[in-house]
Amino acid sequence: MLNILANPHVGLLFLVPGRDETLRVNGRAWLVRDEELLERMAVRGRRPQLAIGVEVEEVFMHCGKASLRSHLWQPERWPDVNGLASAACMLLDHARPAGMTLEQMERRLENDRQRLY
Repeated sequence: MLNILANPHVGLLFLVPGRDETLRVNGRAWLVRDEELLERMAVRGRRPQLAIGVEVEEVFMHCGKASLRSHLWQPERWPDVNGLASAACMLLDHARPAGMTLEQMERRLENDRQRLY
């Protein structure tokens, strides 16, 4: 959210499982705290605390060449990721929060997952 406050220019890439084409949207974003709007976004009884509005400036369809070549929707062709660092490890290395251990970061990410819709 701090990125949006510092620079409101955003690019969004929409992927639909099973579809090779993607949709790219460029525009200007802002943070939304309007209670009525947030209430309309509730899913399964859970209302978001914050939303992101986007004023669309450009929209592009992209052909599916990259997803076809990557076999994106073919799990049997995906590479083995067991040797890669975990999301918690990567985030800890990138953000370097003072005094936080890997175990604490793993718990934080798991708690964040529990808050999702």
